[in-house]
Amino acid sequence: MRLVFMGTPAFSVPVLDALVAAGHEVAAVYCQPPRPAGRGKKPRPSPVQARAEALGLPVRHPVSLKGDEAQADFAALGAEIAVVVAYGLILPQAVLDAPEHGCWNIHASLLPRWRGAAPIHRAILAGDAETGVCIMQMEAGLDTGPVLLREAVAIGAEETTGGLHDRLSALGARLIVEALARRAELVPEPQPEVGVTYAAKIDKAEARVDWTRPAVEVDRLIRGLSPVPGAWCEIAGERVKLLGSRLAEGSGAAGQVLEGFTVACGAGAVEITRAQRAGRKAADAAEILRGMTLPARLD
Repeated sequence: MRLVFMGTPAFSVPVLDALVAAGHEVAAVYCQPPRPAGRGKKPRPSPVQARAEALGLPVRHPVSLKGDEAQADFAALGAEIAVVVAYGLILPQAVLDAPEHGCWNIHASLLPRWRGAAPIHRAILAGDAETGVCIMQMEAGLDTGPVLLREAVAIGAEETTGGLHDRLSALGARLIVEALARRAELVPEPQPEVGVTYAAKIDKAEARVDWTRPAVEVDRLIRGLSPVPGAWCEIAGERVKLLGSRLAEGSGAAGQVLEGFTVACGAGAVEITRAQRAGRKAADAAEILRGMTLPARLD
C-alpha cells in the first residue's frame, strides 16, 4: 500500500522498519523537527528522522498541521493509509480524512485503558498485570477511535518501563503489518464507555521516592519511571536515580537500609537492583555498593 508514516521517538523506529520490510511504499515520513540536544545544544534529528534518511525516505517535519498549505501538501501525497505512532502533533480533521482509508494509530495500551501520553509508565505505576498494543482507526477525540486489532502481554514482576517499551514497540511493528495485510477483513470495534482511564504525562515531581509508602508502591514507582525520568532519593546528600527494583523480605523504619541495597518502606521492603549516581553511568546494585557506603537510613 501507499502509506504516510508519522512518528518521532525510538518507539516508532521498529514500526517504520517493519513497514518498509513488508514492501509498503512510504510516500513520506512525518516527524517532529530537530531539537537542540547535547552540550552544544545543536539541533539533533529525532530517531525516526535519522532512520528515514538512512532508508532514503523523504522526511517532513512541519511545526503544525493546522494550516491550509500543510494540509494540502499532506493530501497531495495520495496515501491510502497514514500510520501514526507517537508522532507528537494533533492531527486536524482534514488530515485524518485525507488518506483513502484514514489514519491508523498504534497505541501502547489495551484501550480504553490508558488513553493519552504515557500509557506504558502508567500501566506499571498502577500495578497492571497486563497491557498490550491496539491498532486504532483515528478520529478527532484523544485515542477514542474504534480498535481494529489488539494483542495483550503480561507485565513482568521486575519489568521496567524501558523493557516494556521495547517489547511493545516490537509488538506494534508486527501488529500493524498484520493489520494492513488483513485490512479488508478487519471490523472496527468501538471502544466501550466503561473502563476509560487517562495516562497523564509524567511530572518530574512524581519522581522522588517516599519511603513511607508501602513497598509495592515504591517498587512500582522505581520500575515505572525507569529509565526516564528516573525515580530518585538522596543518599548522603547525593541525588541517586533508582532504576531497577524488586519486592524483598524484611521490615524496619521507613528508609532504613536493612542489608545490601534493601530498604524498608512504610510496609515491607524493596531491594534496589540498579541505580545511577550523579554524573555517572547506570550500574547494577553490586557495582554501586563497591563505590558507595550507604548510611543507616535513606532520605
